[in-house]
Amino acid sequence: MSGRGPDLARTALGVIESYWQALRADHGPVPPRSAVDPRGMQNALEFAFLIHHIAPGIGRMRVAGSHLNDLAGMEVAGMPLSAMFTPDARDALARGLKEVFARPAILRAELTSAAGWSRKPLTAEMLILPLTCEAGCVDRALGALVTRGEIGRTPRRFGITEMRIDTMGAAPRPASAAPARPRHFAETQAPFAARRGTGPRAPHLRVVVSND
Repeated sequence: MSGRGPDLARTALGVIESYWQALRADHGPVPPRSAVDPRGMQNALEFAFLIHHIAPGIGRMRVAGSHLNDLAGMEVAGMPLSAMFTPDARDALARGLKEVFARPAILRAELTSAAGWSRKPLTAEMLILPLTCEAGCVDRALGALVTRGEIGRTPRRFGITEMRIDTMGAAPRPASAAPARPRHFAETQAPFAARRGTGPRAPHLRVVVSND
């Protein structure tokens, strides 16, 4: 697997967050899941995923990009997001997901996967952005996970080194001449162009909650 540097991480995360912010400009503070279209974030699709909040603190991946499949060494659509994390990190992840859907809020996290046989240490960034269902409930989310370094032997599971929960402000104003956006992103389609694909100890966790 080729290495992934910080510039790629920032670019992919920025593409996905900018697309979500554009949806907010059109649809309000929490955009609907039905408005998400993969063509709006085409350059970052391999890092993107969609989750469904099926129980407090539990999100199931409905669609996932090929990078997540590469990290797991298998198809991850249908699995809980927690399957990508070490057991020691799952409680913190659950608390973060509860905040995303209850406030609602934006989750940003710094992740790490420890070295082992045939694999080097791996760091990552994760972003989770809330969405609404057709009934208007905040129980969907658009996410992204980008790693830095060689994936090596799979599956790779992550600890959380830092998590930030950002309370959302008002939706941005729509551009005066914004182009029309496609409105459909079918979960029954093949996941974003999937490719082939003893959890490490979780490091110290620092959670930051921002009301800005």
